[in-house]
Amino acid sequence: MDGLGGTAAAIVLIVLVIFVIIVLVRSVRIIPQARAGVVERLGKYQRTLNPGLTILIPFVDRLLPLLDLREQVVSFPPQPVITEDNLVVSIDTVVYFQVTDPRAATYEIANYIQAVEQLTTTTLRNVVGGLNLEEALTSRDQINGQLRGVLDEATGRWGIRVSRVELKAIDPPHSIQDSMEKQMRAERDRRAAILTAEGTKQSQILTAEGQRQAAILAAEGDAKAAILRADGEAQAIQKVFDAIHKGNPDQKLLAYQYLQTLPKIAEGSSNKLWIIPSEVGEALKGIGGALGGNNGDSPVGLFGGSDESKSSEPAGTPAQPRPAE
Repeated sequence: MDGLGGTAAAIVLIVLVIFVIIVLVRSVRIIPQARAGVVERLGKYQRTLNPGLTILIPFVDRLLPLLDLREQVVSFPPQPVITEDNLVVSIDTVVYFQVTDPRAATYEIANYIQAVEQLTTTTLRNVVGGLNLEEALTSRDQINGQLRGVLDEATGRWGIRVSRVELKAIDPPHSIQDSMEKQMRAERDRRAAILTAEGTKQSQILTAEGQRQAAILAAEGDAKAAILRADGEAQAIQKVFDAIHKGNPDQKLLAYQYLQTLPKIAEGSSNKLWIIPSEVGEALKGIGGALGGNNGDSPVGLFGGSDESKSSEPAGTPAQPRPAE
């Protein structure tokens, strides 16, 4: 009997220890950071647990699954949307949201993630349905802003705040994509042709401008060179003229210089005809008078006689030889 009593006492003690452990486990809870828990007492909302250590009443309080208070990112599958010009496009959306009220997120909506997805799809179709394809492709920021405004207003009573809505991809039909690619290719070719023409035009303008400037500079250079040559010749002539007047030359010296200059006039293979100026007679008179001892009355003095001595002898009379001196 004592052995049976001892065994029963040991079993009761073990049961009590297990019960105490279970009570402790159910009564002591630790809530991690960025988490929140909703406590129900006898099936009714009692309080919201914040991060840290908390004590519950066993078998009376019940802790619901913890809620994540961090910002969550949910990517929804592509949704077909009809645009204003009756084209079906496939749009991928990404929603950034955060639970701000654990109680409302638990009791106001059964599945807030599914609710956000369905609300996003409906709102997206309403917004994109009022735009054509080109506007839908170029107005992402406008679509994002409208989606965020509608979602944030609708999910506010669920204890959820929608921070951002992004359109990840807008895929038009393949036929429309091919047409858009051809249009873009044609537009690029047109722009390239315009840029090439503009470049050619600018190059020709610059080339013509350069040639004009070069011609102007060359003409200015030739003009300045001609002016400098003329100035140099004028200065040389002036110096010669001044030197002649300073030397005070007589008529005989001038006639002699004139005769020396005449052969230079005939130099050159292109001279076929030599015209003797009318002044050559006066020059010959002067040089004859200088060399023959006369006053320059006749150029015959160059050959050893005067006009009077030759005219005194009758015509046809032979010349008499002179006696040797």
